[in-house]
Amino acid sequence: MWTKPYGSTGKKVSVIGFGGMRFANGDDIDANAEIVLHAYRKGITYFDTAPGYCKDRSEEIMGAAFRQMKPGTFFASTKCMKPDGGEFRRVLERSLKRLGLQKIHFHHIWCLLNPGEWGQRKAGGAVAAALKAKDEGLIDHVVASTHMSGQDLHEVIADGVIEGVTLGYSAINFPYREAGVRAAGEAGLGVVTMNPLGGGLIPQNAERFDFLRGPADMSVVQAALRFNVSDPHVTCALVGFTTKQHVEEAVAAVQGFRPYGLAHVQWVRRHILESFADLCTGCGYCLPCPHGVPIPKLMDTYNMRLLGQDDKALAGRLKWHWGIAASEAAACESCGQCEEACTQHLPIMQRLKEIAKLPHAK
Repeated sequence: MWTKPYGSTGKKVSVIGFGGMRFANGDDIDANAEIVLHAYRKGITYFDTAPGYCKDRSEEIMGAAFRQMKPGTFFASTKCMKPDGGEFRRVLERSLKRLGLQKIHFHHIWCLLNPGEWGQRKAGGAVAAALKAKDEGLIDHVVASTHMSGQDLHEVIADGVIEGVTLGYSAINFPYREAGVRAAGEAGLGVVTMNPLGGGLIPQNAERFDFLRGPADMSVVQAALRFNVSDPHVTCALVGFTTKQHVEEAVAAVQGFRPYGLAHVQWVRRHILESFADLCTGCGYCLPCPHGVPIPKLMDTYNMRLLGQDDKALAGRLKWHWGIAASEAAACESCGQCEEACTQHLPIMQRLKEIAKLPHAK
């Protein structure tokens, strides 16, 4: 497996990482742990999880797999979004127990949406608690999970605390994310990308995204992953595996691969800027909605309109894929909270109004 240095930490990690958020059935610990172990045997060494993932079972699944791996041959990543130092410490200790580890290799200050939230984590004691745990040997590296723009991220980087970032980055949303990736990379931080397949939109619309493929790419999945890891600032791309077949496909994408040349990357970027920059990637930071609107599910459906699907197809998506009705979009009170939180600055309220007018699926 191709590896890259994780910033200035001295560690080298696999360019494909295992994202532990999308296990199909979180209750089956052993079956899911076997998928993790399959990835490990295929050369994947970076494993990312968090409290709350997969109905709060992801850390247990990873722990079941880690107990069967050789110490020193893999890297564990988890997270905590508590601003209070005491709560941060309790969550850390619980994560260590669940994962069966003596230390977390990469521990994230989780879900930073703006510099103000970084200030809150410092004021509340979470950052100090992370650094204390690092001094005690419970954490190797303090890193951050963020959706901030490049300029805002500079403010966090300037504090000199974090050694890496995890952020959403794909061939769909790079116009917004690219500045943040570049800011972190140029500062010498490790950069781990989540949703490199656009939250599943790219493989689900393979024909529409076929322009991503270069001459040697067998599928749009391969092309999307290769586009991601071809960026010199990207250390590792996280894939949310649910089957061993998914692992095989991702590993094959980087096996013997040389990064794309500048001409192909520029072609992809130009095409996306013209056509695809406004797709919702389903990060979920628009939640919770104070009025209970299931915004990511509804925005996923609106993506289908942007991808050329008719109203009948959209209504069917709501009913048969998500099990919800278009009328749920009408509960929006236009408070604007979702748009303030949206990391892509999408016109969510207007899209909800359009979805609310969809016919009922038969």
